[in-house]
Amino acid sequence: MKKEVPIWEKSNLTIEEAAEYSNIGQNKISSLLKEPRCPFVLYVGAKKLVKRKEFERFISENIEI
Repeated sequence: MKKEVPIWEKSNLTIEEAAEYSNIGQNKISSLLKEPRCPFVLYVGAKKLVKRKEFERFISENIEI
């Protein structure tokens, strides 16, 4: 039996989890991750993850994305 970790306790999120957590679409998050110098992208091989705390900071500091 695998224990599910709540999204708000994870340090890194998948694009799907980040979309659910922030109520921002998956396509928009994907495009943000492609931006040069994106502060919240983490590459694990070919996979992109979202650093949750940096993502929260990015959202709180911007009024439009």
